[in-house]
Amino acid sequence: MTDVSFIEHLEEEPLAEIVRYESGTPQDAVAFVGTLRKHPYDESKCLLLADHAGDEPAILEFRKVDVQGVEERASPVDESGSSRQIVRIWVRRGSRGVRYEPFEVDDPLRFLAASKGHSRAFSGARS
Repeated sequence: MTDVSFIEHLEEEPLAEIVRYESGTPQDAVAFVGTLRKHPYDESKCLLLADHAGDEPAILEFRKVDVQGVEERASPVDESGSSRQIVRIWVRRGSRGVRYEPFEVDDPLRFLAASKGHSRAFSGARS
């Protein structure tokens, strides 16, 4: 493992070695939308920050060999002028992925998908 923090990894440049799909939709694949990033310690995998401003934010992990194509999408700009590149990726149907799901640290744990209030708090939105 490197000295680079997880947050620094998420803020790095997007992946370049995944093939951008030029025409049509990859066959037998499922689409996911989010911000694509390098995996913090496994070069054979990538992370997708999915729905980070929506109701069900998550980090999805896929093997690079299972990503069939990438399409760039419109990238929103926030109030401070920052933007993240949004992409649609197609992942081979039947492959395995990992979903990292945010939660509130409490006893018992409270998962954000179970509470819109927690989702708003995670995304920085005000009630």
